[in-house]
Amino acid sequence: MYKQAADDVYSVTKGKDSLRMEPSADRKMSEKTEKVVLKKKITLLRGISIIIGTIIGAGIFISPKGILQNTGSVGMSLVVWTACGILSLFGALCYAELGTCIKKSGGHYTYILEAFGPLPAFIRVWVELLVIRPAATAVISLAFGRYMLEPFFIQCEIPDLAIKLVTALGITIVMVLNSMSVSWTARIQIFLTFCKLIAILIIIVPGVLQLIKGETQNFKDAFIGKDVSVMGLPLAFYSGMYAYAGWFYLNFVIEEVENPEKNVPLAICISMAIVTVGYVLTNVAYYTTITAEELVLSSAVAVTYAERLFGSFSLAVPIFVSLSCFGSMNGGVFAVSRMFYVASREGHLPEILSMIHVRKHTPLPAVIVLLPLTMVMLFTGDIYSLLNFFSFVRWLFIGLAVAGLIYLRYKRPEMHRPFKVPIFIPALFSFTCLFMVALSLYSDPINTGIGFAITLTGVPAYYLFVIWDNKPKWFRTFSERATMMLQILLEVAPTDKHNP
Repeated sequence: MYKQAADDVYSVTKGKDSLRMEPSADRKMSEKTEKVVLKKKITLLRGISIIIGTIIGAGIFISPKGILQNTGSVGMSLVVWTACGILSLFGALCYAELGTCIKKSGGHYTYILEAFGPLPAFIRVWVELLVIRPAATAVISLAFGRYMLEPFFIQCEIPDLAIKLVTALGITIVMVLNSMSVSWTARIQIFLTFCKLIAILIIIVPGVLQLIKGETQNFKDAFIGKDVSVMGLPLAFYSGMYAYAGWFYLNFVIEEVENPEKNVPLAICISMAIVTVGYVLTNVAYYTTITAEELVLSSAVAVTYAERLFGSFSLAVPIFVSLSCFGSMNGGVFAVSRMFYVASREGHLPEILSMIHVRKHTPLPAVIVLLPLTMVMLFTGDIYSLLNFFSFVRWLFIGLAVAGLIYLRYKRPEMHRPFKVPIFIPALFSFTCLFMVALSLYSDPINTGIGFAITLTGVPAYYLFVIWDNKPKWFRTFSERATMMLQILLEVAPTDKHNP
């Protein structure tokens, strides 16, 4: 799709008929000892920290409100939390199989490409770039901004502009960190994961003590309340699945994982066990202190809970929660930038996105491309409409990717599968995802309709940018020169030939 405009970023020469770049002498010498590639730096511990650190973000602190509103009772909300945990575990097991038999980074995009071909894969990465990732980053970042400012606005409402400015700063820091170093990004993610687990324990332990003391009044007649409607249930599941979202992110960086056949299934299973137990106990802890009505009215459930039990010490909770949100932002950007990197390598996105920094070995262009679109999402829309907006598109393609696992079982039975799940697991998971997507068209037609319309724009975009080879000469010239200038500016170069 895109002609390679350059081979190095330091020496530029002007040929007779075209502008080209040649490796400098220093670069030629360094290439003898070090290849320009993404290195395998993701150990088992780092893999666990990516999954847990990305899952536990704002969801457990924001989503209880959305789930309770759409289920109508304490008991039913806990059922949905448990069901979402089991469903996410099934999806994670499916991705463990896909990640160990298809050892390419890119996650959903790569699996759809392998199973169903380039058009649906392009649509997946197109909608990820335009909608899903900017919206997801905006949602978690808004929670980061709110919790970061919470201790400074105890007696009054936090101004929306202040939240968005702090959020914008946080997003920028995450982008810079992911652009500078893979190792430091991973180390910070491990630290932030421990902060998340501490925040969860700060909520769970007092809740268990409350239960021991007999504080069970909020669990009496737990299933009495508003009747569950066909319209509300898929939105409740969206809120719950959003809270568990992140179990698939290790698959986005498979090529950087040490011993993926062993570490990917281990990291996924360990992470999902910790998160599911932690989430259900956290919700039980909330209801030992907060009534259903109070939880719905609270804009920061974890802070309300802490104020009741800890008094002045409750100021520590929003700090831990903001760190948790920051870790989720960091893990999401780290993982999804690899999807854009792989899609560019396959010719589905501009060539510049498949290049990496010549010294830092990070996919710099694929990271910073997210910044402008995320800022647009951040300063437009409400957090819950954003959540419903990108959930439709996300779960449509995750369900399709897992359906691809079933298809590959029959299309390529000879494929080496070190980890294999029973066939009913991908069947149940993909059916549930697609069923929720269908119901969402009925229950929230405006947001899901927008998501569906944006998804369909990927079809003409595919034929315009990928299939159409005879583009005007001015367009090809502009593309080549823009690619070369960005290489020089960002100090990036094409990777050495990839061997999957």
